[in-house]
Amino acid sequence: MTDPSEPQPLSPPPFEAPPPYEAPPPYDAQPAPERVPFWGYRDLMFLIAVAFILLMLVGRVALLFFKAPLGAVQALAVTFAFEGLWFAALYGVMRFEYGRPFWRSLAWVKPSRGFWDAFGWGLLTALVCVMLSNLLPTPHVKTPMEELLKDRFSLLLMGFFAVTLGPLCEELAFRGFLQPLLVSTFGAAAGVALQAVPFAALHGAEYAWSWQQLVVMLFAGSAFGWMRHRTGSTAASTYMHAGFNCVVFMGMLAENFVRKT
Repeated sequence: MTDPSEPQPLSPPPFEAPPPYEAPPPYDAQPAPERVPFWGYRDLMFLIAVAFILLMLVGRVALLFFKAPLGAVQALAVTFAFEGLWFAALYGVMRFEYGRPFWRSLAWVKPSRGFWDAFGWGLLTALVCVMLSNLLPTPHVKTPMEELLKDRFSLLLMGFFAVTLGPLCEELAFRGFLQPLLVSTFGAAAGVALQAVPFAALHGAEYAWSWQQLVVMLFAGSAFGWMRHRTGSTAASTYMHAGFNCVVFMGMLAENFVRKT
C-alpha cells in the first residue's frame, strides 16, 4: 500500500489529437474571357460551302419549274428559297453548335439613337452614291435588273422586297455574321472594308459587272458596316440599308415613269 505522504509519479497528460488540417483555399482562377464573336472561320467555311451547294440545287430546281428568262415573281421565289435555306443553316450553327440565341447573337438590338436616325443615314448614303455614280465614267449597259423590271408590277414587287426582306437578309449575313469575325481578326477599319467586298460582289450581276457600280456598292457596304460598328446594332444597319434602297427604288420608279410617258 502506497504511502500518501510520498510523492506520486506524474501521470502522462491525456492524448489530444492535433487540430484538423485545413486545406488552402482553392486557387481562384479567372475564367478565360469569352471569344467575341464566339463563332469562327470554320463556321464561315461551312456556311460558304452550304451557299455553293444551295446555289446548284436551287438553280437546278428553278430550271425544272420555271422558263428562262425569269420574271420578277420567279426571281424572288428562287432568291428567298436560297436565303431561307441558308439562314436555316446559320440558325442551326447558332442554336445547336453553340446553344446561343439567333437574333441576339447577330446583334439585333435597338440602336441608342433609334431606327429613324439609321434610316436617315441610309437616305444620305444613297445621295452620296448618286453623286459618286455621276463622277465615275459609267457607260450605259443593259443590266439584267432592267430586263427584270420592264413592267410596273414587277417594279413595285421588287421595290417592296428591296426595302424589307432584302436588307434584313443581307445585313444579318454580312454585318451580323461576317463583319464581327473580320473585325476581331483585322481591326475595325480593315474588317469593315473587307466585309464590303463580298457584299459588292453579290450585286455584281445586277449591274453587269460594271466596275464603276461595284465601287459604288463597295462604298455603300462600307457605310452599312460603319453603322453596324458604331451602334453595335445590326438592326441599325438594316434600317440604314432600307433607307438606301428606298432612294434607289424611287429613282427606278421615276425612270420607269419617264420612259412610259
